[in-house]
Amino acid sequence: MEKFADRLRQLRLEQDMTQGQLGEILGVKKYSIYTYEKERSSPDIDGLIALADFFEVSIDYLVGRTDKREINR
Repeated sequence: MEKFADRLRQLRLEQDMTQGQLGEILGVKKYSIYTYEKERSSPDIDGLIALADFFEVSIDYLVGRTDKREINR
């Protein structure tokens, strides 16, 4: 099962985005995205929600708890 860092990078690259572009959209610095992808830090819960909402995936998918991208509603 993939880790959060791997999933974040994969989702970002699928959107053909740079770390800087994603950071700008989320209101964080490029370095924050870099540290998430390098497993040096993790976003807080609000950051996880923002990432999941932006990529339209569940938080469980984002953090590697499931391989299903769909959001349960």
